Amino acid sequence: MLKKIALVVIVLLAALVGFASMKPDTFHIERTATIGAPPEKVFALVQDFHQWGAWSPWEKLDPAMKRTHSGAPSGKGAVYEWEGNSDVGQGRMEILEATPISRVSIKLDFIKPFEASNTAVFNLTPEGGSTKVVWAMDGTNNFVSKVMQVFMDMDSLIGKDFEAGLANMKAAAEK
Repeated sequence: MLKKIALVVIVLLAALVGFASMKPDTFHIERTATIGAPPEKVFALVQDFHQWGAWSPWEKLDPAMKRTHSGAPSGKGAVYEWEGNSDVGQGRMEILEATPISRVSIKLDFIKPFEASNTAVFNLTPEGGSTKVVWAMDGTNNFVSKVMQVFMDMDSLIGKDFEAGLANMKAAAEK
């Protein structure tokens, strides 16, 4: 009987490993919103990490979170590091590109609860008196990420945070 149970467990683990290994090596998550404010106002919220408290969906998850700003005060070279509870973990962001009123590219490194390096990009496009904002994140899937994706949809999981962040950004920019 124990041999049969062990065989079933081995077959299930092999199936899990096989299914996980078929997951893509990279991921892309993207959400879009139209904000009733000019690109200059929206760009100011994104390219200055000091402004992220007004709209970032993760800023309020840990009131005791430690934040450090360094590098440039805003735009290219600005650095933001955080360390908090299990909801926010620990990480670092650095603005790699800040093209006035149109694009901000950020290197995003997670340290805890797991290590990962991704790229986040905000593209802003004027639309009359409004701004179309596309928030995207790209990265690689290591084996652990692939196994996690067997059980959860990362696009839905992270996408809901992007949607909340864009809604907060809309409220902050339209004040």
